[in-house]
Amino acid sequence: METSKTNKIILYVVLIIMSLVMLIPFAWMILTALKTNQESISVSPFYILPHSGWHFENFATVWKSYNFITLYKNTILMIFFRVVCACLTATMAGYAFGRLNFPGEKFFFSLILIQMMIPAQIFIIPQYIMVSKLGWMNTTAGLVFPGLVTAFGTYLLKTAYQGLPKELEEAAAIDGANVVQRFLFIMFPLTRSAMVSLGIFTSLFAFKDLMWPMIVCTNSETTTLSAGLAKMQGQYGSDYPAMMAAAVLAIVPMIVIYIIFQKQFVEGIATSGGKL
Repeated sequence: METSKTNKIILYVVLIIMSLVMLIPFAWMILTALKTNQESISVSPFYILPHSGWHFENFATVWKSYNFITLYKNTILMIFFRVVCACLTATMAGYAFGRLNFPGEKFFFSLILIQMMIPAQIFIIPQYIMVSKLGWMNTTAGLVFPGLVTAFGTYLLKTAYQGLPKELEEAAAIDGANVVQRFLFIMFPLTRSAMVSLGIFTSLFAFKDLMWPMIVCTNSETTTLSAGLAKMQGQYGSDYPAMMAAAVLAIVPMIVIYIIFQKQFVEGIATSGGKL
């Protein structure tokens, strides 16, 4: 009994220490956002807290200078449409590969698995050419384009559909339901957990995407939060308090989304076994 209690205490201590280690960068970011530029570049250990007062005006300056309303709007639109497109295409493809038998099924699914193994950067040049030919440069459609389909989502939904009992579909078929009806009214509603997982991963990947928005959106009116933050880095010097203030403002949407959908986040991660 004592051994079990000791192990539990050790486990809690380790988890608390790991949590603090993960929170230190966030605390440092917030504290730097409230300093002067001189304090932010000081190597003195006594400058952890601001010495000349708390400079909340850094947030107001960044908000006015970088048009965060536009950055928020562009980022939210990109995330929304990428999630919708990824979920729609992945659930249909996942159902086809998981429940239907058709010629070339294994070959086409092999192509999807190969795509998962190839670095995404390899597809940037052909994607850029396609977006340019379509006239989607500096548009929301151009930002969404790489997320229209997802190999990971197809694999995830295929696994989810394969885990459902065949008797459900057989019973629906006996009642006269065709393939489309079995998919829409029987199988699709049962993959909610997998869809939540896919939506979470897609939104996070879209939010963190830096390279593609910087390539396809050269206009400040159409760029996203990640690209906007990257452009704050100067060639010969940087205003670190302003950069940290912008970073704090940038993570607000994801924090709000997490607070609202905390239950779904936990359920989705537990279902997929993935890591954010």
